[in-house]
Amino acid sequence: MKPSIKIEYCPKCHWMMKAAYMGQEFLTTFSDELYSVELIPSEVSGRYTIYINDKKIFDRKEAGQFIEVKLLKQTIRDIIAPGKDLGHSDKK
Repeated sequence: MKPSIKIEYCPKCHWMMKAAYMGQEFLTTFSDELYSVELIPSEVSGRYTIYINDKKIFDRKEAGQFIEVKLLKQTIRDIIAPGKDLGHSDKK
């Protein structure tokens, strides 16, 4: 079965649009590799966490900041589609 991504975001921080944008980016980039992207409003203030099949791959509080979508795409690629060319997202 194809993997699923969950993006848990803080609605009080108004991060729904950021979560929706990232979800769209992931679905576009990994259209053949992903089953779904789910947006989950968190009950915990300040939370922005991304999971692949319930395995945490990014936590804003742990990282101390948001990271670029490009780096998240590379992380996701390395987990679900190693070797996939990300085009401009692989450029330094």
